[in-house]
Amino acid sequence: MTDICKTERLILRRLSLEDVPALTKILSDPEVMKYSVNGVCDEVATRKFIEWCLSCYESHGVGPLALIDKMDSELIGFCSAGPEMVFDVEEMNLGYRLARRYWNRGLASEAARAVLNYVFREKKFNSVVVIIEPEHVASLKVAEKVGFSSFDILAFHGRPVRLYRLTSEQWEALCNKAMRAINA
Repeated sequence: MTDICKTERLILRRLSLEDVPALTKILSDPEVMKYSVNGVCDEVATRKFIEWCLSCYESHGVGPLALIDKMDSELIGFCSAGPEMVFDVEEMNLGYRLARRYWNRGLASEAARAVLNYVFREKKFNSVVVIIEPEHVASLKVAEKVGFSSFDILAFHGRPVRLYRLTSEQWEALCNKAMRAINA
């Protein structure tokens, strides 16, 4: 399979139906899926999710990407900028899920930065949103760490959420600021 991008510790590639067993192990964990509007996924639900991902790649050129640990080539989760209907408007929504044993290592932030860079630089989207329940503190930290700052509070699938938006101009400014810091 073709790699979309690489980070220091991860390979990001498109998901395939071959990933169903490994991804099912992750998405069937109630702790991993605690804040998912779809809840825990069995093998059938995981297969449907991957089929949706495949259709996103075809229709939008983007979608959830498999996160592969460079050390052992294991699928450890996914990170995406995929289409999401938000009040009858299609948005590119950033989402991430990691196997629990990979939490608290900075991998979600590393993956999210790579996906945002890919989406803004390669696919030329104007903005990306992230939709997070206020109680999901770890996910809020990831979003803010990668550059999302201001948000609106709204109801999404009957749940109160924060909707953050990051524009391509904001992303470019963040990248330029990071480069200036490195070169200083």
